[in-house]
Amino acid sequence: MEEKIIIAGFGGQGVLSLGQFIAYSAIEEEKEVTWLPSYGPEMRGGTSNCSVVVSDVEVASPIISFPDFLIAMNKPSLYKFQDRVKPGGCIIVNSSLIPDKVERSDVKVLYIDAVTMAIEAGNAKTANIVILGVYIKHSGLFDKVKVLQVIEKKFANKPKVIPANIKAFELGYNI
Repeated sequence: MEEKIIIAGFGGQGVLSLGQFIAYSAIEEEKEVTWLPSYGPEMRGGTSNCSVVVSDVEVASPIISFPDFLIAMNKPSLYKFQDRVKPGGCIIVNSSLIPDKVERSDVKVLYIDAVTMAIEAGNAKTANIVILGVYIKHSGLFDKVKVLQVIEKKFANKPKVIPANIKAFELGYNI
């Protein structure tokens, strides 16, 4: 088993940390994983993406030409990467910022109003965690309980944000 994921959006949307959550979840599952960030010099507001490869065997390269999953947090990212997704793959679209529809019929597309759901969870900054929940559910690679433990560990030094992040994950997972 090997799954390749590209996560892309603007800096400040939690794109890189979403990739880290997937990578840490893979480590908890004792899988092999690579996480490769890429971002412009302007950081917040600039383009940002990362590649995550999860595998049962050692990962040969962190470079992804044709992902199984694309998580597009903004419109430029959708247009940059959508044609690269493997036929039979999945595109998760942050429909809060992307009103457009994917015109491919050979991939599964999930439209998620992540910002509205994050606000419902109690913190608008948790849109990436809503998307994490969606990805975890649809990838089928990870134990939900272990992912929740990863969220709690990652925010251990900010315990006040844990409940909103857990709720955001659950909202995404249960779509």
